[in-house]
Amino acid sequence: MDARISGGTGVGTIANVRSNLPNVRSNLQGPSSGNGRRMTSKKTRSKKGKRRKRRRNKKTKTNKTPPYLPPEAEEGNIEYKLKLVNPTQYRFEHLATQLKWRLQEGRGEAVYQIGVEDNGLLVGLSEGDMRASLKTLRRMAEKVGADITLLREREVDYDSDRNCRKIAEVLVRKVPDDQQFLDLRVAVLGNVDSGKSTLLGVLTQGELDNGRGRARLNLFRHLHEIQTGRTSSISFEILGFNSKGEVVNYSDSRTAEEICESSSKMITFIDLAGHHKYLKTTIFGLTSYCPDFAMLVVSANTGIAGTTREHLGLAMALKVPIFIVVSKVDLCAKGTVERTVRQLEHVLKLPGCNKVPMVVASPDDAVTAAQQFAQSSSITPIFTLSSVSGESLDLLKVFFNILPPLSNSKEQEELMQQLTEFQVDEIYTVPDVGTVVGGTLYSGVCREGERLVVGPTDEGRFLRLKVGSIHRNRSACRVLRAGQAATLALGNFDRSLLRKGMVMVSPKMNPTICWQFEAAIVLLFHAKTFHRGFQVTVHVGNVRQTATVECLHGKEELRTGERAVVCFRFIKHPEYLRMGAKLLFREGVTKGIGHVTSLLPDSHDQNQIHDQNQREIEK
Repeated sequence: MDARISGGTGVGTIANVRSNLPNVRSNLQGPSSGNGRRMTSKKTRSKKGKRRKRRRNKKTKTNKTPPYLPPEAEEGNIEYKLKLVNPTQYRFEHLATQLKWRLQEGRGEAVYQIGVEDNGLLVGLSEGDMRASLKTLRRMAEKVGADITLLREREVDYDSDRNCRKIAEVLVRKVPDDQQFLDLRVAVLGNVDSGKSTLLGVLTQGELDNGRGRARLNLFRHLHEIQTGRTSSISFEILGFNSKGEVVNYSDSRTAEEICESSSKMITFIDLAGHHKYLKTTIFGLTSYCPDFAMLVVSANTGIAGTTREHLGLAMALKVPIFIVVSKVDLCAKGTVERTVRQLEHVLKLPGCNKVPMVVASPDDAVTAAQQFAQSSSITPIFTLSSVSGESLDLLKVFFNILPPLSNSKEQEELMQQLTEFQVDEIYTVPDVGTVVGGTLYSGVCREGERLVVGPTDEGRFLRLKVGSIHRNRSACRVLRAGQAATLALGNFDRSLLRKGMVMVSPKMNPTICWQFEAAIVLLFHAKTFHRGFQVTVHVGNVRQTATVECLHGKEELRTGERAVVCFRFIKHPEYLRMGAKLLFREGVTKGIGHVTSLLPDSHDQNQIHDQNQREIEK
């Protein structure tokens, strides 16, 4: 052995030493450790090993790690219940009150997890207990004026000694009451010819497309849109769900009013233009109409092309949660669809996006995607479907049915306590009605007959007016609450005095206007240098106007990717802005984002305008 170790110098020698180590160890024990002893120790070791293995197997059979959900939150619309079997009358009243609270938190929707402890442990229930618990939950829902829908049942199998146990996920939704349905706005983005309008036509009309664009005809507003098949304006379509989770659309109802009356939940689609020359219209739709979510439609046969990346970037810059629909899968081979999905996954995982793609392939995936999508902004569900064959269209409907609102009832109440502020996005003249304005109520509550002031005009003034009637989703409405979109009739008010970008506010607000404002910005892209005197189109909420860069604080110029506080000045007329409002500016290929940090009214005009406004309000 000594000769082998000391004499060898090559690699083979070291290998020989390693291979002989067991023999070396046994020889070092001395002459008393012979073959018989070695055999005995081998047998003992093998017996011990078998016993250890049996114990380990027994442990894994009986003590598999129990699955958990996140612990139950006191706030929010999700409730965990271990079981609801034969409660006493007092207990039942308490449970009904608890359900009412959860419905209020979810603005008319709540999710109950049956068979789950408060700490999130999935215990599961037997078949009999589950039936009794669901029966009790149905009674609770009836008491508070709601319906229940079983979303899914799952088996819990971490303990093999027990019988088959299940947990159930149940959606509880209030029956519609005086038009107080849950309303979610979804902006529809995507490249030209990706199938956006066709998909909305199929969802809202309830009939599949014929492959030549028949489903989209009802969505177009202008003759040239019908002739070219391309959307150039912003249009709105509605899809309803009743308290039992069933789809309510124009296949069952003749008018939008009937859809509103039958629905507990409404999805309002904002159909935006895909062509690059209508980009300012698309940006206006994203900034002005305050969508809750954005749906990016990508054609399976063309993949990421045209304005797809730009629309994705816009939604992310404005912090609108986005999910993706891959359309026209009936035109492609399976491999082409998979390639498009891989392409999307690659883009979403890039450092600029940092998203977690989630391909939805089953109803169970759709439920999970809807819940996780609302909880985490990084989750991005991806659907693959066809508007012609109807493939996977039901998965998208399940997703919309489950999708919860982003804001809770507390935030909604806080906005409603503030003074009335209505953004003017559209202006119409309707025969026998007069001037009508469309837009979104940012804060407060608006009622029929309410007196407001509208402005600023080109001179910076606010004018008095009275709200006649209110229409929401094409049906009459008496009260408008914060966050809701509607049209307001203003009677014989002169339309020429109105323009997009104005606001209608309570006279108590004493609104101020500004010509100049400062914003903290980041320059996303610019070919050369961004400097004083440069003119850009600024989008702040419903405001869209050209502004000049007056100065850059602390810097002479900006390049792509750099940040600064910039002073802008509107070139045409003053505007009403809010502190902290998101800002997006563009000019050709130049793009940037930021938020308003301070308002700088012109001192020489401001006192005079303020006095005029005060006199107008006091009249």
